[in-house]
Amino acid sequence: MLFVVIATDKKDSLKLRMETREAHFAYARETGAIKLGGPFLDADGEMAGSLIIFEAEDIETARAWHVNDPYVKAGLFAHSEVRPWKLTFNPVGAEF
Repeated sequence: MLFVVIATDKKDSLKLRMETREAHFAYARETGAIKLGGPFLDADGEMAGSLIIFEAEDIETARAWHVNDPYVKAGLFAHSEVRPWKLTFNPVGAEF
């Protein structure tokens, strides 16, 4: 089942994001759950949040995956949520 994380960084937290980024990427590689993801950008083009589409067995597993993300553990986000998501349009041809 697919889920989406929608997250907004805390104000002035780019330094924390950059310090934690490699651990976040390592977690993504280790778990292999992410299908598509990347940062939201602010008006200056700086990273300021995240959108992640990932696979998990159920909502409890999805939430557990999210809370173990190094970004979450570091306190990067002012707000984040995990929601079930269904792919209905795929212009790039990727299969989930």
